[in-house]
Amino acid sequence: MHIHILGICGTFMGSMAVLAKELGHHVTGSDANVYPPMSTQLQAQGIELTQGYDPAQLDPAPDLVVIGNAMSRGNPAVEYVLNKGLPYVSGPQWLADHVLQGRWVLAVAGTHGKTTTSSMLAWVLEYAGMAPGFLIGGVPQNFSVSARLGDTPFFVIEADEYDSAFFDKRSKFVHYRPRTAILNNLEFDHADIFPDLPAIERQFHHLVRTIPSEGLVIHPTTEPALLRVIEMGCWTPVQTTGAGGQWQVKLLSEDGSKFEVMFDGVAQGVVEWDMTGQHNVANALATLAAARHVGVVPSMGIAALSAFKSVKRRMEKVAEVRGITIYDDFAHHPTAIATTLDGLRKRIGDAPLIAIIEPRSNSMKLGAHRDGLPESVVDADQVIWYAPANLGWDLAGTAALCTVPSIVSDSLEGIIERVKSQAQPGTHVVIMSNGGFGGLHGKLAEALK
Repeated sequence: MHIHILGICGTFMGSMAVLAKELGHHVTGSDANVYPPMSTQLQAQGIELTQGYDPAQLDPAPDLVVIGNAMSRGNPAVEYVLNKGLPYVSGPQWLADHVLQGRWVLAVAGTHGKTTTSSMLAWVLEYAGMAPGFLIGGVPQNFSVSARLGDTPFFVIEADEYDSAFFDKRSKFVHYRPRTAILNNLEFDHADIFPDLPAIERQFHHLVRTIPSEGLVIHPTTEPALLRVIEMGCWTPVQTTGAGGQWQVKLLSEDGSKFEVMFDGVAQGVVEWDMTGQHNVANALATLAAARHVGVVPSMGIAALSAFKSVKRRMEKVAEVRGITIYDDFAHHPTAIATTLDGLRKRIGDAPLIAIIEPRSNSMKLGAHRDGLPESVVDADQVIWYAPANLGWDLAGTAALCTVPSIVSDSLEGIIERVKSQAQPGTHVVIMSNGGFGGLHGKLAEALK
């Protein structure tokens, strides 16, 4: 079967393409922006990519068109599909029908940490010999691919609350029907499709409604929005993590790189790993709870986590030039920025820390998170904000409210010059964006040489 995917370089759609190829389909795709890591992975899999949305790419007609949620009415390829009556479907629906049917689905939902936690969970199951399938919105370094079918009933999926397609406004995760569900945290995000936090809570409750009574829901005790979701009705056993929960930790290092795991008050073992930050400790606890639900004893899960490598673009160290360390991070929400910088600060002590931030997500562009940004960067020594041409609000005004030195730059060259003038050996530079950021990481490393 020939499947053509519109918006194939999105992390979800690209992963779905890999699964379709593994099922034996002929897969092609197109996207407005073809950039790594997804483009690299797709080309390595022999999937043909076309830049842009010219309707000519749909002639001769594929057997099925999978339409990504970034596609909207008015897109020339979308209009062609509708006018010609070509069969089409959303990515989550295709996945539910052709991959997830009849499998034990372990879903990881939440505003932050979905990619990292689903990578941890897939790795723990792999380490335990359970050969799971997975679909992750990033490239976990323990596997080097973002998706695979797997050889057993178990399938780990990053469960996103974003909508499914222009013709299906339900959250993607409503399609997945998990038996084991991690609800990591819940804050307001996706201001382009949700008016407020209660609207997102309602979608999370739609997810909870689909989890069987023999399944398991895992959530932290510290998230009021998730407690409200559970109070709307829950027909499934629940396990809790964090303060006062069944799963707790005793930190053995301030930066979160070493901690003891407790379950029902009994010590299970010590995780010692390369990760930092309280958020990753919380991700680890949820992972151990979910893995235990499918039969992985905590001691085995702890051994697996100690061998866990992070996900590409999640505090990934991409270069070290003249003693200056450059990291690539996906953080696109004030909470994620704050927890990431806090974890790094605790690891590097008093070493100079420069944060470079591109407000690129739809919520950021709409200014939904602007009030939280000044507070999110307090652990940096200085911040460089990148102002893209289409930003509809006053970034300079926000930068002026920061308690650490902050400047706004409208060019990559300006950012590079600033870092060159400020960074000394021993400086750590974190580049934060949910896009390719114009290849800034490589250009900066080159300039520092």
